[in-house]
Amino acid sequence: MDQIENLNLESEDSLKPPTYFQMIFSQMIRDMKFVGMFAIIMGVLNCLSIIGAIIGIPYIFIGMRIRESAEQFEIFRMTNDARAMRMGFELQSKYFKIIKILIIVMLVLMVLGIILFIALLIPLISSIYEYQQYGS
Repeated sequence: MDQIENLNLESEDSLKPPTYFQMIFSQMIRDMKFVGMFAIIMGVLNCLSIIGAIIGIPYIFIGMRIRESAEQFEIFRMTNDARAMRMGFELQSKYFKIIKILIIVMLVLMVLGIILFIALLIPLISSIYEYQQYGS
C-alpha cells in the first residue's frame, strides 16, 4: 500500500492516454490483419478445386499484401519511420489493384452467368409450353 501512495502522478514521464487517432489506427491494423488472414484462408479453400484456383490464387496474394501492409503500419506505429508508412501504403495500393481486378472479373462472370441462365431457361419454357399444347 505504501508503494501506491508514493507514486508521482505529476511526472512528465507518466503514460498519456492514446489519442482517438491512435486507437483508430491500431484498430485498422488489427482489422487489416484479420481481413488478410480471412482472404488467405478463402483463397486456400477455393484452391481445393481446379476451377476455384482461378479465384483462389489471387485471393491468397491479396491476403498476403494486406497483411504485409498491416505489418508496415505496425512498424510505423512503433518507430514513427516514414519509410514503413510509405511501404504500407504501397502494399495497400497493390491490394486494392488486385481486388479491383477481381471485382471486375466477378461482375463479368456474373453477367455471363445470368445471360447463360436466361439462354437455357427460354428453350426450357418453350418446350414446356409446347408439351402443354400437345397434351390438350
